[in-house]
Amino acid sequence: MKNQKLPKVKIGILGGTGLYQIEGLQHLTPIDLETPFGQPSDTYFVGELEGTKVAFLSRHGRGHRLLPAEVNYRANIYGFKLLGVEKLISVNSVGSLKEEIKPRDIVLADQFFDRTRRQNTFFGQGVVAHISFAQPVCPVLSQHVYQVAKELGLSVHLGGTYVCIEGPAFSTRAESNIYRQLGADVIGMTAATEAKLAREAEICYVTMNLVTDYDVWKSEEESVSVELVLENLKLNIIHAKEIIKRAVSSINKIEGQPCGCQEALRNAIVTSPEAQNPETREKLSLLIGKYIK
Repeated sequence: MKNQKLPKVKIGILGGTGLYQIEGLQHLTPIDLETPFGQPSDTYFVGELEGTKVAFLSRHGRGHRLLPAEVNYRANIYGFKLLGVEKLISVNSVGSLKEEIKPRDIVLADQFFDRTRRQNTFFGQGVVAHISFAQPVCPVLSQHVYQVAKELGLSVHLGGTYVCIEGPAFSTRAESNIYRQLGADVIGMTAATEAKLAREAEICYVTMNLVTDYDVWKSEEESVSVELVLENLKLNIIHAKEIIKRAVSSINKIEGQPCGCQEALRNAIVTSPEAQNPETREKLSLLIGKYIK
């Protein structure tokens, strides 16, 4: 489908490990997008979930083909922006760095400690912007998802610090213990990058972190492995899908509540108009067009 004929969708769902599709997503339209930042991870599927139009994308591609460092985060987020997405629910698998955060719990992290070395901005090459990132996820959308999870009787934690590592290897025990000493709550490989790009794209973003293990710091527990991750994910994915369905069906409850996410670039662009690279400005027009006079 050509980009100029795209449907407009306000809610996006970004599936992580184990979440490659959502049952109940009806009237599906597959959409392969072209972006100025290359190809997204996979086809977007636009359809109706609980009577609400949504766009779904598998972060690692269906069948899990991409490493965390291989994911084209910029293309993925830009693609959601092309579709008109204003609210993005991301599902991520994580390890716990605290005793009280147990495997199969859900953590709605609201802070990040980014240890990655990947492209995490749309800007550069003649157009510079510095977003505010003190509050890196949407507080309104996070609270909404939290309330839905509580209503379902699930073990969910509102808030927490997510350490984002490059991967693909899991942490050493020394690294895990250092992150614990720093006060972090969970550890993963994807969410911090997405959160930065979603903020630059002025999309409300929430990361729903599915806890699969105690990383490697807890010596009396089984060390993190793919087998352990997938085993615990099976149950958590079922819960995540129920949360998504209810959160989407009741999304109108938070319409109009101010959060600031959708004006993140206001006063953030520091390059003067006469100094901006015309090619870069055109490339970023979807993001900055409303601020260019």
